[in-house]
Order: sequence, then structure tokens, then C-alpha cells
Amino acid sequence: MSDTSDKAWSGRFSEPVSDLVKRYTASVFFDQRMAAQDVRGSLAHARMLARQGIISQDDFTAIERGLAQVAEEIAAGSFVWNLDDEDVHLNIEKRLTALIGDAGKRLHTGRSRNDQVATDIRLWLRDTIDTLDGLLADLMRALLEVAETHAATPMPGFTHLQVAQPVTFGHHLLAYVEMLRRDRERFADCRKRVNRLPLGAAALAGTTFPIDREFVARELGFEAICENSLDAVSDRDFAIEFCAAASLVMVHLSRFSEELILWMSPRGGFIDLADRFCTGSSIMPQKKNPDVPELARGKSGRVFGHLMGLLTLMKGQPLACNKDNQEDKEPLFDTADTLVDTLRIFAAMAPGIKVKATAMAAALKQGYATATDLADYLVKRGLPFRDAHEAVARAVRAAETQGCELAELPLTELQSFSPLIGADVFDVLSVAGSLAARDHLGGTAPNQVKAAIARWRATLGAD
Repeated sequence: MSDTSDKAWSGRFSEPVSDLVKRYTASVFFDQRMAAQDVRGSLAHARMLARQGIISQDDFTAIERGLAQVAEEIAAGSFVWNLDDEDVHLNIEKRLTALIGDAGKRLHTGRSRNDQVATDIRLWLRDTIDTLDGLLADLMRALLEVAETHAATPMPGFTHLQVAQPVTFGHHLLAYVEMLRRDRERFADCRKRVNRLPLGAAALAGTTFPIDREFVARELGFEAICENSLDAVSDRDFAIEFCAAASLVMVHLSRFSEELILWMSPRGGFIDLADRFCTGSSIMPQKKNPDVPELARGKSGRVFGHLMGLLTLMKGQPLACNKDNQEDKEPLFDTADTLVDTLRIFAAMAPGIKVKATAMAAALKQGYATATDLADYLVKRGLPFRDAHEAVARAVRAAETQGCELAELPLTELQSFSPLIGADVFDVLSVAGSLAARDHLGGTAPNQVKAAIARWRATLGAD
């Protein structure tokens, strides 16, 4: 019978693990991306063990030296990852032991792979959230640049994809800046719950060694400690929360993508994207396809699927650690990778949005966008809003019949719908007048858009 002593847990077993089982259960080829976090966590754990007198200072010195070499090999790409060693943790520990001998075997004192992996994931996710926060800020800045250029560029605002009221393109883009701010807030809030130390929970019940978890938390920059050992090793709600926050970012980017696609269509013709973010057709030489927004719209479904997968993974698990949780990493990693890549490409693509102001202005003449302004005009002259609404609706019907805009109706005809209408009504019916009238915090008046951009620049400059 084959020897099984190469396994960290092999003493209990009388026969080697099947090759099929090795491949089915191993995680090393995807969890190795947590190697840097594993080394950091192991170093902090070893320092604590030495400080508490659980291992000798000589052992710690050897561990510190060995982990530094392991980290160098991983960074250089010369580290040999072995399927037989199952995961990133055992691969690093085995290499460390080969380098420094028995001191490497003492590193695992007072901990389990259960609390080790929970710590590594939290460290990795904390680093990822910090990266994403910077990328979200980059995209916000890119959108602000375009918004500032077009703070006064009028375009139709839509409801139900029908022309509703005039807005400016800058104001429209600031809506996405607001969404991205909330995304940053969600990640920052999620980070607080990620940033709690599980190490010290051991397998599920804690350890008999006199460890100092507070010291390890300080060493690794954790704000708090997971105070129940069962919960510390068994839950992945922080990863689910991260994927939920990531899904909302992708919702926002997917909505923006949909608008870019519609705006770039010849039927819209509001914008163009730089050639480097588009592709052509293999058969139709005239085509310029907005592949980046289309793919981002598609990738949103991929991220949503990972969220549902993690929820399903967790929902039926009893306490404490179960092998099921090995399946948390690939969807978590792919969610982060997808979001990082999407944010980077959108931040690069946004400054190259070319606005076709003439097409936007022409579209504003097709849907009676200033009808609400006329209703407000009548209300300010004492007519109840419902009566004003009815009067303007009749005016719109007349304009439709004649194939003209409200502002093209003669004053006498407009007055037939309400005697309160005066010669100054044409200022109200103009697009410029409509925009300027919405001069309040959050409104689309160009000076309000510029003020909002200034506030955003100050906010992002302070980050």
C-alpha cells in the first residue's frame, strides 16, 4: 500500500487519496493568488507565537527568513505549486519546512487551515476593496471631465424612453457619479465587516495555547476580532456582501452601457466612442460596434450569477467549517476581476466620448420637451395644476395636428387654451429657458451642474 505521509493529515488514513479525489478537491491552482496574504498572516501568527513563548525566538527568526524567501520565489514566478499539497497554505508550509526544517512545522501551532483560510480571504478582499475604491474614484473623475465640458449642452431627458424634459448632458452624467459614490460607500461599509480577524479560532473551538489575538489583529491591520470561534471559521457573509455590492456596481455600469449603446446608434446619434473601444464586422465593412459597453452589459449577468451562487453555497451549511466553502473563492475572485477590468476600461473610455450636440438639440424638438414648463407657467399665474395640465395637453394635441412645436404655435392660438398666457411664454418654451429655470440644488440648470462638479472635485480631491 502506498505511503500517505506526505499529507499534513495523513496519519489517520491507511491508503492514499485517489488521483481523482486529488484533482476534485484541490484548490491550489486558484487559491494561490492569496499567497501574499498567506505569507503576511503566517508571519504575524509566528511573531505572536514567539512573543507568547509558544515557539522559540530562534524558530521565529528561521520562519521569518524562510517566509521571506518563499515570498521572493512566488513574486519571481519560480515557486513550484504542487497539486499533492492541495492548497496555497500547505504548498507554502511545505516549502517553508524544506527551507528551514522543523521550525517550519511549528508555524501551524495554535491555528487550523480553517481560520487560516478565513484570514487569507479577508486580507485579500480588504486589499481588493481598497483597489476598487481607487478605480471607482478614477471613473468618477473621468465622468466629471466630460460633464464639465458639457455642463450646458442640452439633450432630451427621457421617461419610458420617450422625450420628457430638457436636461444637460453634464447633468445626465452626474447621475452616474452619484451612483458610483454610493457604490464606494457600500464597499467602505462592507470593508468594516471584512476587516475582522478570524485567526485564533483554530478549527472551530479556539486553541489551548495562550495566544494573543489582539496582537495579531494589530499586526495585520484588522479593526476588530471575530469573537465567536464557530462563526469565525464558518461564515462567508462578508464575501456575499462584497458580491452584492459588486453586483450593484455592475447594475450601474450596465445601465450606463445601455445608454451608450442607444446613444451611439444611428437612430439616436447622440455620441460616438473612440475607435479603440469599438470593433467592426467580419462581413459589413461600414459597422462600428460598441463592443465594450455591450460586453460590460453582458458581464453584469456573470457577476449576478456569482452572488446567487454564493448565497446558495452558504444557505444549507451547518456550523462550522465544511468543504463546500472551497467553492467560495472562484466566484469571489472572478467577481473582483470582472469589476476591476470593467472599471479600468470605462475610466479609459469615458474621456473619449464625443458628444453630437446638434443631434441632441434636434431630438429636443421631437417630443414637446417644454410642455411641463408651460404647465408650471400657468400655475404660477394662479391656475390649479390639474387645469394647467389639461390646457397644455390640448395645446400639445393641436401642435401634433399641425406638425409643429409648442413654441411654433401663434400666441393667439396658445391663448385660446388659457387666457393667462402672455407674450413672455416663448421664453418659457425655449430649451434654454427650461434648463435655466431649474436652478436649485440637484437641478439641471447649467450653473447648478457646474456647482455640483466643483463640489465633486473638492470631495474627490480630499480622498
